[in-house]
Amino acid sequence: MPNKIYLIKGDITKQNADAIVNAANSSLLGGGGVDGAIHRAGGPEILNECIRIRNRQGGCKTGEAVITGGGNLKTKYVIHTVGPVWNGGDKNEPQLLANAYRNALKLAIENGIHTISFPNISTGIYHFPKDLAAQIAIDTVKTFLNQHEEPLSVTFVCFDDENYALYESLLKEK
Repeated sequence: MPNKIYLIKGDITKQNADAIVNAANSSLLGGGGVDGAIHRAGGPEILNECIRIRNRQGGCKTGEAVITGGGNLKTKYVIHTVGPVWNGGDKNEPQLLANAYRNALKLAIENGIHTISFPNISTGIYHFPKDLAAQIAIDTVKTFLNQHEEPLSVTFVCFDDENYALYESLLKEK
């Protein structure tokens, strides 16, 4: 299976990938947006695993990632990564966002995952500019795939039309 990048408009909780990525907060206890949707759809098993991770390491820092089972979701795993809150761009936000994608992909490889679906990390309540976030996501994923031999298929799952149009345009350019 060669490395591929796909784009769809849809609901990340409905994806049938080996893993989906949760745009989590550092507490790992669920929240709004994608995080809340994944916790609601996945059921208490995901929250219980997140609590165990929290108890072991104290949460998840911005740009880092942890993995749990998929609970009631179609996916086997959920990779929880914490994207940065946008504070004007001079607080290392672009690098932290790239790290969130990169660390999620590293966990995927380490766990034998071959298909992974990403939401648009940090573009909701964290207010990261959608165009910059899309550019960082695509560039980081492409670079990662080019640097690793393990077969990995990545799908960007856009919930809204604006993100979908941005990703579609950027993927056509490259």
